[in-house]
Amino acid sequence: MSLSISSTMRALEIRALDGNLENLALVEKPVPRPDKGEVLVRIAASPINPSDLMFLRGMYVKKKLPVVPGFEASGTVVASGGGLMARALIGKRVACAAPYNGDGTWAEYMVTSAKFCIPLRKNISLEQGASLIVNPLTAWALLDIAKAGRHRAVAQTAAASALGKMIIRLGQRFDIPLINIVRRQEQVELLQSLGAKYVLNSSAANFDDDLKKLCQDLHVSLAFDAVAGEMAGRVLSAMPKQGRIIIYGGLSEQPCRFDPRGFIFEDKHVDGFWLSTWLQSKNTLGRMRMAMQAQKFLAGDLKTEVRARLPLEEAISGLQQYASGMTEGKILFMPNRN
Repeated sequence: MSLSISSTMRALEIRALDGNLENLALVEKPVPRPDKGEVLVRIAASPINPSDLMFLRGMYVKKKLPVVPGFEASGTVVASGGGLMARALIGKRVACAAPYNGDGTWAEYMVTSAKFCIPLRKNISLEQGASLIVNPLTAWALLDIAKAGRHRAVAQTAAASALGKMIIRLGQRFDIPLINIVRRQEQVELLQSLGAKYVLNSSAANFDDDLKKLCQDLHVSLAFDAVAGEMAGRVLSAMPKQGRIIIYGGLSEQPCRFDPRGFIFEDKHVDGFWLSTWLQSKNTLGRMRMAMQAQKFLAGDLKTEVRARLPLEEAISGLQQYASGMTEGKILFMPNRN
């Protein structure tokens, strides 16, 4: 199958990881060539995620500069560097993740490992597929941990985020009671309108007492935390003995703070979660099976709300818009829309 490929491409390139968006420039560069086991993807859409903002500030994984940011996207595989899996993907619409080293998804084309590509079902649009990996698979993985551990109830912070809403919907599907923690009263009302039964505002004066009572009443033995800082410690302190909290984000940009007595006298535990590591713990068949299952729920439980679709030329404006209201929906870069 022969697919048209340009010789050059437009891409966003970052020159310094200090959070200064003036260091992000739209450049023209040669279209990369895939090696064996790799594919070239013509990017259709790529979202901005909290991890992208952290990367731009030098607070996430490190890559050699200059580099194209962006951790996930959707598109069409237009070339292969060889290898059975890579060749089989030519012409396929895929969700894809950026390689651990090298350029990411905020460009017209990207080279990545064939193992980092997920073929999209016919009923899944490229726009839906653009956000298949980071949030939906994280939500799926966290609920899988809850089910495998037979936890009777779970607490989560940042519950009004796109990922938090997915966890709420999956919790309802799998009949796992959730205590949902947010920061503002309007977020309480939003989640209640979505059917969330237990929603607490961490800004309320009685928050810690209410959280502890709910955790004890519901026998909450597991918590998912995306905030870190003092919030992680407050949640773990509220949980019964042998409670476990999984830290998967650091929105507060502060170190976690815990009362050591919880570890010493109450056998409590803290773990970290990074989707990349979790996926690597699964074999290829297991990863593909999970990805195919998750796609069944992309239009419902794992739906991603999109509030803007922008060309690469409007990247800085899009990043500023997303940073000012991350719970209001995703912003997609559409490199090949025209």
